[in-house]
Amino acid sequence: MPEHVIIIHRWTDRYADYVAYIDHAAHRVSYVTTEQAVHHLPVDRAAGVRLVASTEHAKAVREAVDALAERNGVPTRIVALHESDLDLAAELRAEFDLPGVRGEDLRPLRDKLLMARRLQAAGLPVPATAPAPDHATVAAFAAEHGWPVLVKPRRGTASVGVTRLDSPQELARYPFPRDTALLVQPWLPDRILHVDGVFTGENLGVWRASRYLTTCLDFTTGAPLGSVEIDDAQVLAGIGELTAAVARALFSGPSVFHLELFESDETGALTVLEIGARPGGAEVPFIWREVHGIDLMAVAFAHQTGTPAPTEATAPADQSGPQLGRVGGWVLVPPSTPAPCRVRTATAPDDSGAYAQLLPESGMLMRGGGYEHAGARFRFAGDSTADVETAVRRTMCDAALVTTPVDLEAPARLVVVGCGNPPYRRYALDSLAALDSPDAPAGRVEAALVQPRALDWQRPYVADRFRQADTSNTTGTTRAVAALLAGHPGPGAVLTWDETLLETTAEVARRLGLPHMSPQAVSGCRDKLTTRRLLAAAGVPSARFRHVHSRQDARAAAEALGLPAVVKPRSLAGSIGVALATDPDQVGPAHDMAAASAFPGIDGLAGVIVEEYLSGDELSVDCAVFHGEVHVVNVARKRLGFAPYFEEVGHLVAPWQDEPWAVEVRSVVAAAHAALGIRTGLTHTELRLTATGPRIVEVNGRLGGDFIPLLGALATGVDQVAAAACIALGRTPDLTATRDRCAEVRFVYPDHDALVHGVDLTAAAAEPGIVHAISLAAPGTELRLPPRGIVPRLAALVATGETPDACTAALDRAEQAVRHTLTPLPLPERP
Repeated sequence: MPEHVIIIHRWTDRYADYVAYIDHAAHRVSYVTTEQAVHHLPVDRAAGVRLVASTEHAKAVREAVDALAERNGVPTRIVALHESDLDLAAELRAEFDLPGVRGEDLRPLRDKLLMARRLQAAGLPVPATAPAPDHATVAAFAAEHGWPVLVKPRRGTASVGVTRLDSPQELARYPFPRDTALLVQPWLPDRILHVDGVFTGENLGVWRASRYLTTCLDFTTGAPLGSVEIDDAQVLAGIGELTAAVARALFSGPSVFHLELFESDETGALTVLEIGARPGGAEVPFIWREVHGIDLMAVAFAHQTGTPAPTEATAPADQSGPQLGRVGGWVLVPPSTPAPCRVRTATAPDDSGAYAQLLPESGMLMRGGGYEHAGARFRFAGDSTADVETAVRRTMCDAALVTTPVDLEAPARLVVVGCGNPPYRRYALDSLAALDSPDAPAGRVEAALVQPRALDWQRPYVADRFRQADTSNTTGTTRAVAALLAGHPGPGAVLTWDETLLETTAEVARRLGLPHMSPQAVSGCRDKLTTRRLLAAAGVPSARFRHVHSRQDARAAAEALGLPAVVKPRSLAGSIGVALATDPDQVGPAHDMAAASAFPGIDGLAGVIVEEYLSGDELSVDCAVFHGEVHVVNVARKRLGFAPYFEEVGHLVAPWQDEPWAVEVRSVVAAAHAALGIRTGLTHTELRLTATGPRIVEVNGRLGGDFIPLLGALATGVDQVAAAACIALGRTPDLTATRDRCAEVRFVYPDHDALVHGVDLTAAAAEPGIVHAISLAAPGTELRLPPRGIVPRLAALVATGETPDACTAALDRAEQAVRHTLTPLPLPERP
């Protein structure tokens, strides 16, 4: 039985249900996947997850497998169910000396030239097939077999790279790719069938045959692709006989298969096109599961892990042919323009008869990349081939996916979801405004905005590029973002720097096919319990912790971990509800405060976290993450106040690269990002420099708050807002530092709970070294000090200087120059 199974996974839809295939508690199950594909994986049950840009990047996949093996033990099985991952999985099995299909078993199933030769040697009908290294060879083949001919990769899927050449003139214009081995075959005007099922190693198990109503090649040029299962027993008898012979000629053991055949219009004669050792693509796995009750992915998984396959899928079929009964069918409708393109409208006939359909969102970016991402998808079921074919053809005729090309050279549009309060985030919109220029280094970017309120101070930044929406509602926000992108000719992106909107924005980006940190990664950051669990599982230095639901459990946890201990909510922001308990009697009140705390726009999560107190200086580390690489952009020293609470009263950015902890901080921060599955975006990580080294407090999937990105720009010249925009657009950001000095923010608080009547910063702003003096409390604002209020600040003072001492001196002078008028507020009565 498996012990450590590593699964290579690339689908973004629910093609495979791994939790149903293997007990994740009884075995160590790890995943190598992409940020887009991790969405449906059971990351909370996995022994480990490593993200790569693409599972076709062999070096990155090998490094991920090595990291998982080092953490969870040498793998005992390697699983890959997608056709494009079969070769690498076979190589990895050989490298680890694991059971399963190896390269020599796979070659005749992946190399179409070798496949044709094997089948021809077995006396099975195949088209004439020859290597196609150059124009002369193809011309000679056409002279013998006639025009048209098909030139195709010897290895490939989904008709990618297949070209029909009708004449010597077209051949002369055809550019032979340098790094792709090709073959040539005659073009046959016959119908194409596909046969899907299970080969037991000796005989056919369950199988079904279907007829394409168009061709895969037609689909690549813009025609809908439809398929209907065949219920004619006489036709099926001949198909079954040939299918069994093909499987015996090519397979070295049991396998799920997808076979394609030519069927002559005149005689019904069958010719083998090709066969794959995997479940069929497009909607085939869904039809089998939903219409026939058989999960072909489960069978393929069982074959690769050596576990028992579902009995109904491996039992030999009746001698008269495949199992009959309900008939399935499906349709794929491609976009009206080549990728990359953006969806304008996706429509389906009201009477399509489809039992399931997937229409891309308006505004969705379509990049292509296999049938899964190829367009609108429909699935059908009925009592006969005729009934299903009628519904399929109606849908092929009436469904439409209208798209517009994306001009990669046109100005880009960045939709910001929520922009926060003007004192704290005006500088961010200023940075985006600087990008809306023909001289912008990475290309012009115009800002757009979605928020619940009408435009106010933001209008000069976004003009009419605005939609009002309830940003707590994902569907409404998606529609608003899509509306701002649908008519835009250039690239588009979505971004938020609002902690409360991270999960919404991540889901919007997923639905619209835009680059963004995945919803799973965002959730792992937002839920501090998940953060702790993922960091612990990956061996990243963090804090020991307990998840509790009562005062008694909190006290027991604190005593087990050792006092002092930190008690905090699972979510929220701004250190709200976080307290340090130094003796057992303080733990209960701290628990009650954490459980009762709230932050506007963030839902609380069940339970409270008790964790060990990490003693040492606290840093915040801002990182730009793209292509999975974590680049430290900025390090700020955090100033804390109002103990035993963790109010952030200031931040200092100063040169740090030569600090003794610099290398280890980079390493720990990178490891935390890998553990949380963060492969793209700007992040803000908080850690403590303890006696045992840097240890992670939390990772936030957004720009830092409290003006820290502004401090970074003042100190280093790196604009994190511009970097975030570039990453959201899939571009490489400019992270080149142009200076190395100090910048510090200090927040001014009242001495007591107070009602603000006025704040005058004129004199403070005039002090040498002060570059910004920003009022944070308008007249009429009530400020209540921690733990009674949320960031009760009067003002923010920002200084720059060559040394930290220079910043401190400037801030001391400026703070003394702040003038305010306050009325004390009474303290609330104790319950």
